[in-house]
Amino acid sequence: MKLTTHTDYALRLLIYLSIRNDEMPATVQAAASHYGISNHHLAKVAQTLVQLGYVASHRGRGGGLRLQCHAEKINIGALVRQTENLELLECFGPNSSCPIEPGCRLKNALWKAQQAFLETLDGYVLADLTGNEQELRILLFASPVQST
Repeated sequence: MKLTTHTDYALRLLIYLSIRNDEMPATVQAAASHYGISNHHLAKVAQTLVQLGYVASHRGRGGGLRLQCHAEKINIGALVRQTENLELLECFGPNSSCPIEPGCRLKNALWKAQQAFLETLDGYVLADLTGNEQELRILLFASPVQST
């Protein structure tokens, strides 16, 4: 299974917010710069994370983004379920037009594979992904990368 760029950036932004030790909230522009990704796309991702309750956004001077809850409480499997379209095939949705769907074994095999993928991610929280916080800080904050 391939995750969308939206989910990839959501995970990156959560990692970024988790490893910062600055008292000031983070900005989308700073995070995008450190990762070398689009400000515009990351702003949309940040909006999604705010709507889902993972991130708090504060406007105005001194504003920015912060984790809404502790990294130990952010389950990666739950985040992926909330940010991904998990209909791997047309027949996973309600409007399947495949004539062999009633007897198709492929759908069941792919569903089981998807469940195994998600169950593995359910075993991780954001804190697990940032256990090497010092190394991540060195890698990420050494020098900003130009956005694409």
